[in-house]
Amino acid sequence: MFKQHLDKLTRYFFLILCAAIMVIPFIWMVSTSLKSQSAINKGSAGFLPIEIVNYIEKDGEKEYVEIIEKKENKAVVNIYDEERKHFKESFVEVSPQSIKRDTFIKFHFNNFVEAFNKVPFGRYFLNTIFVSFCVVIGVLLTSSLAAYAFARMKFVGKDAIFYLFISMMMVPQPIYLIPSYYLLTKIHWVNTFWALIVPWIANIFSIFLLRQQFKTIPQDLFDAATIDGCTRFEILWRIVLPISKPVLATTAIFALIGSWNSFMWPLVMTNSDKIRVLQVGLSYFAQESSSSTALLMAASTFTVAPLIILFLFAQKQIISSFVSSGLKG
Repeated sequence: MFKQHLDKLTRYFFLILCAAIMVIPFIWMVSTSLKSQSAINKGSAGFLPIEIVNYIEKDGEKEYVEIIEKKENKAVVNIYDEERKHFKESFVEVSPQSIKRDTFIKFHFNNFVEAFNKVPFGRYFLNTIFVSFCVVIGVLLTSSLAAYAFARMKFVGKDAIFYLFISMMMVPQPIYLIPSYYLLTKIHWVNTFWALIVPWIANIFSIFLLRQQFKTIPQDLFDAATIDGCTRFEILWRIVLPISKPVLATTAIFALIGSWNSFMWPLVMTNSDKIRVLQVGLSYFAQESSSSTALLMAASTFTVAPLIILFLFAQKQIISSFVSSGLKG
């Protein structure tokens, strides 16, 4: 009994440790996006947006200051305005004893607004949504047809062709990036939405996932449908796809995530700001605002937030579909 409890505690410990390793960077990203740039420049590395500011009291009111030089009997400071963004007075001499420190927590939600308006993120979002939607529809269509053929139809070289498809998953993208660019240049698709959509509507992993699911469907259903006079397409549309809705949903989610996070391909295939997608736009924003960590983290947060929300809502569906589709090889 003690050994069983120890094994369970050990498993949970490593699971919690792995979860923390995965989650902590996201928490740090969000917390940094809510800090002021001055706090980050001062070395604030915690998870709470803590502000530490110096101030002096003048006529019963607080005036925030930045210390330029401090000695035993004299301090030279710059006096901020009420928003602590601009100086009211510069190089003012005050007594070191009059400088006090104020510590408080303040969330700077305006970082998100400022980052969103600094470059046309609205256009980037619309472009990414359009491209992702078209890719998802294309992947569901092509993957369903190909998976049905590999799972239920008999033709010469079926297994060899399928294994050839699977082997293509091991080819890294940089290898075929230049030939693809040359081909798209010849057909005048470079810097168009066609280049961002058409090459990605065939997804090998989606074909594999759906094939595994289609192979788990009992043969009796296919025989009964054939006796009733259904064609292959009617069998696929009326029987196979309705049964496979969880796996289709998972396929759509993974296609959406892959298209949303695509960076290298759209970076090479497009050069116009009008069709620039989100990840490429974020890269250009990082170059323009490299010194503003708070804005960079804010832009990264609202870029990845839709995918995190989608995964949180769909995680049970994803796990169950992998379990059900992996029962039969």
